[in-house]
Amino acid sequence: MSNEDITLTAGDAEVTVAPGNGGRVGSLRVDGVELLRQGAKFGCFPMVPWCGRIRDGRFLDGAAVRQLPLNSPPHAIHGTARDGAWRTARVTADDAVITYDLVDPWPHPARVTQAFALTADALTITMAVETYGESFPAQIGWHPWFNRNLGDGGEDVRVDFRPGWQEERGDDHLPTGRRVDPKPGPWDDCFGMPDGVDVTLTWPGRLELKVGSREQWAVVYDEQEAAVCVEPQTGPPNGLNTHPRLVTPIEPLEATTTWSWRRL
Repeated sequence: MSNEDITLTAGDAEVTVAPGNGGRVGSLRVDGVELLRQGAKFGCFPMVPWCGRIRDGRFLDGAAVRQLPLNSPPHAIHGTARDGAWRTARVTADDAVITYDLVDPWPHPARVTQAFALTADALTITMAVETYGESFPAQIGWHPWFNRNLGDGGEDVRVDFRPGWQEERGDDHLPTGRRVDPKPGPWDDCFGMPDGVDVTLTWPGRLELKVGSREQWAVVYDEQEAAVCVEPQTGPPNGLNTHPRLVTPIEPLEATTTWSWRRL
């Protein structure tokens, strides 16, 4: 099938998926109101096969040290799949499945699958990485850009979460390995949530949206004026080196996030 944009609808919710533009969610509209930032840095892109920055673009792969292109010098950032064209495997009115085959510069052949399921009050996204051959470390995550303001003179979004800890951030923007008490924002920081990711975005008087996942890590980024990012992921930045999750021939790496909303 092609990689043209896909539109899913359920009740008063509409989602656009863009396989040809990095497999991202291009749009999420509830009652006709766009919740995701549009323009250059838009929607929600998949972070795979790693999340956030890898120090110096290097990671330990068994006994081998692999070097990746430094697309955020001096580091490599956010994986490779967001730069590729995905293919559509299945579409119905309210769900879709798209796939992407990992290629150079990633050293291992593998397939990534994203499944999207929309209801009137939630969007669930599941992503899996399967290897065709050798085992390798990987990460899965999502990087949504939620609009800070929904327009019509409303208030800016409020972000509420109660993490177990905050990863101390070094001058190089990477976790130092120390866990510290959560600090007030603004943030470009990774938080640990032992009971699963649970972050509430509230646009007062308009909408409440919860970002949830069984995974235990989320980066919260709210240093830009236009948008707020809440990024569930399977490990912290530089996690290929510090918290590797293995993809093996008999066990893919899989993660799910659900965004659920209610009108206020």
